[in-house]
Amino acid sequence: QVQLVESGGGLVQAGGSLRLSCAASGRTSNVYDMAWFRQAPGKERERVARIRWSDGTTLYIDSVKGRFTISRDNARDTVSLEMNSLKPEDTAVYYCAARNGVGYGYNYWGQGTQVTVSS
Repeated sequence: QVQLVESGGGLVQAGGSLRLSCAASGRTSNVYDMAWFRQAPGKERERVARIRWSDGTTLYIDSVKGRFTISRDNARDTVSLEMNSLKPEDTAVYYCAARNGVGYGYNYWGQGTQVTVSS
């Protein structure tokens, strides 16, 4: 089992920045990659960014490329999401997630943290 605890989030004006952090504990040696998802009201949950634990390879959705940066600290078992140039459409509940392999679904989830971007 892996436990994930998010921190960060909040209210920010458009163009501002926020940083989300996710601390992992438990059987983290089995984690293949970690990701940040978001879900806005009335919309489906989408994966915003992910990072492979072994080599730091990252992947982003087009709408956040150049604005968001996902990073990891293997020694502390944490993953962060630096969000810059925030837009109102970035408003959502953001979730940290982890999985044990590329063929697996994300089966470990944090509790979620609200990000609200005002125009």
